Amino acid sequence: MARDLKFTRNIGIMAHIDAGKTTTSERILFYTGKTHKIGEVHEGGATMDWMVQEQERGITITSAATTAFWKYDGNNYQINLIDTPGHVDFTVEVERSLRVLDGTVATFCAVGRVQPQSETVWRQADKYRVPKIAYVNKMDRVGADFLAVVAEMKEKLGANAVPICLPIGAEDKFQGIVDLIAMKGYFYDQESKELVNYEVRDIPENMLAECEEWRAKLVEAAAEYDDTLMEKFFDDPDSISKEEIIAALRKATIDMAIVPICCGSSFKNKGVQFLLDAVMRYLPSPLDKKSVEGTNPTNNNVEVRPSNVKEPFCALVFKIATDPFVGRLAFMRAYSGKLDSGSYVLNTRSGKKERISRLFQMHSNKQNPIEFVEAGDICAAVGFKELRTGDTICVETHPIVLESMTFPDPVIGLAVEPKTQKDLDKLGIALGKLAEEDPTFTVKADHETGQTVISGMGELHLDIIVDRLRREFGVEINQGAPQVNYKEAIRSTVQHREVFKKQSGGKGKFADIIVEIGPADEGVVGLQFIDEVKGGNVPKEFIPAVEKGFKSAMANGVLAGYEVTSMKVKLKDGSFHPVDSDALSFEIAARQAFRKALPKATPVIMEPIMSLEVVTPEDYMGDVIGDLNKRRGQITSMDSKANARIVKANVPLAEQFGYVTILRTISSGRATSTMTFSHYAELPGSLAKDVIEKSGHKGLGDDEE
Repeated sequence: MARDLKFTRNIGIMAHIDAGKTTTSERILFYTGKTHKIGEVHEGGATMDWMVQEQERGITITSAATTAFWKYDGNNYQINLIDTPGHVDFTVEVERSLRVLDGTVATFCAVGRVQPQSETVWRQADKYRVPKIAYVNKMDRVGADFLAVVAEMKEKLGANAVPICLPIGAEDKFQGIVDLIAMKGYFYDQESKELVNYEVRDIPENMLAECEEWRAKLVEAAAEYDDTLMEKFFDDPDSISKEEIIAALRKATIDMAIVPICCGSSFKNKGVQFLLDAVMRYLPSPLDKKSVEGTNPTNNNVEVRPSNVKEPFCALVFKIATDPFVGRLAFMRAYSGKLDSGSYVLNTRSGKKERISRLFQMHSNKQNPIEFVEAGDICAAVGFKELRTGDTICVETHPIVLESMTFPDPVIGLAVEPKTQKDLDKLGIALGKLAEEDPTFTVKADHETGQTVISGMGELHLDIIVDRLRREFGVEINQGAPQVNYKEAIRSTVQHREVFKKQSGGKGKFADIIVEIGPADEGVVGLQFIDEVKGGNVPKEFIPAVEKGFKSAMANGVLAGYEVTSMKVKLKDGSFHPVDSDALSFEIAARQAFRKALPKATPVIMEPIMSLEVVTPEDYMGDVIGDLNKRRGQITSMDSKANARIVKANVPLAEQFGYVTILRTISSGRATSTMTFSHYAELPGSLAKDVIEKSGHKGLGDDEE
């Protein structure tokens, strides 16, 4: 019998680093009976942080998936839970998890409040239209302030944040929470290892007035979203029942009009069961989400697939992982239909059939075999040959391509080589596997220096990669200093005519093109190609070859061989030879036109600029700002929070290597920083000259075949 999807929740836990995501996940696994012992992050025993590197560093690197069950309102709910990393270097893990989730729990630290990475993950969830409930963790910490977090969420995230509970006490006096809908107090016993470790009692006298005030705000927020409730609210607010409030809040949460907020202390085992109830109450099931849309590759028509077992099967592969025992695992979210293990599916990117030999329900890094997967489920598959992150798999008779995922370009590179010649092949295989797992990690051979350059999102990202090469794949490597991934761009527009002809006995080669090359329009990335040829001077069948020639040439710019990020090419005119012209001639002509015209189009080097936030005690403010000025940093804002100052600045990545260590030194270890990629900007002249010289780029010859 098919499972009722109404009782399934596909949720993720997302937050800034150190807000307590993994600790919260561990408590959820404990209280749902999935684990019998609570794993602690600081002891390296967390179930969801299964990688050695995660346990050593106490951070989450890869998003881990698990399935648990929770009884709510007499029904048994299945929760597919993904614990995502908080560190900005692993933002791709958050991005791809959000793409396939139906709802998310945004976790905030009651002391740190809304931190930079909280804003990043919030925007990512908005991008994929993922409904959220918020959980304010660490209410037991000194400086915890629940209502201050609510205020910051409204101000910084623009969220319609509505508390559904209030804390009883705070810091070391934090005892539990008041449920504002039932108007009852939950008092927790943190020492108890029972699955129900709380007592329900009346609200403390001294909190009654405050609870009534916040309950009125909650009822009003729910009523604003439901017309029938609004009428009741004006007539008699007390006549609105608990069930009506929950139903209206659920509708508003799914529509992303309201974010319900609860609080607790996961580490002290307080508030987790209430959070689980809130997940079942307010977050959507696969049936509540809109049907997934995709295009039919045979006719490019838009098709819709409802979350239904009877529909044709389709799923999105959102992650590839390598397991030492079962090999390559493809994590996928099934949107419609049913897939049995051992059956064949179509990979719409490659157009090939793939056999899914086995299906697993995941519990962190352990797999439980399952016979089939149905619409709305998240599982892992093995046995395929060439699936990649972002691929759509479906039944052959009903092909569909779901919207794929876009990932940011890596900003930092590192030259690596094996310590011994015998490790050369091993290194190639290992890097290939890691690049397949992680779309923000790229491997490139530098033909001029003969080096292998690996690129990623930050120093920590590359650190982990190098560590994994050593431990998982047994490859010892020598590494160079980190390098910045520069790009090239052009600032002016030039006209150019390129005639390519070769006569070498028999059929020759001939192509003639007149092009205008300049900067692309605002917001366009890559090649913006416009065909303006009139009267068939360049035959239609050769025009794609011209576009292809320019596109491939953009991989190596004319200044230092870096990729040209964007440009506009207008093909104005040209001519052809009835015998000697072919597509290859026009492609070569385009590549040569690029080489000759670009030096005249004011080429510039572009460098990655990072958005930096430093939280520092007042005493070190001067030193921090002085140091940022030395690093070509531009201060964008300065704020105060509690007894600390927050400095935001845009700083070139090239000036930021080893910054964490320097910051610790100048602030006696008391300041912290968060850095995210912001944008590319033009590198000043003298520095650009140095970059060009260091690149050893020899300029580009014309004679290429």
